[in-house]
Amino acid sequence: MTADQIRPNQEISVIKEDETVTLSCSYDTSSSYVYLYWYRKYHNEELRYLLYKAARSNSGGGSPADHRFKATTSHTSTELTITGVTLSDSALYYCALRVVAQ
Repeated sequence: MTADQIRPNQEISVIKEDETVTLSCSYDTSSSYVYLYWYRKYHNEELRYLLYKAARSNSGGGSPADHRFKATTSHTSTELTITGVTLSDSALYYCALRVVAQ
């Protein structure tokens, strides 16, 4: 059995204002009960929760505070799409994997 893992699919994205950007992470787990989270970190600030999306045997997700953010999931990946990108979206984005025993 391998350990649960998640990793970004790209390191850097350069986008112009008002464009749409999609960030993605791939994950590996043997669990059927998976939650995928997205966070944003500005320079010299703490990590801030954006939203989560359930995957595999779970459904549902958290509503983002900003309607421009949307998460999608598949059996092996998660994507965060930001529409109408602004300068304030310049930050580091993190994906996280949570597995629940059923």
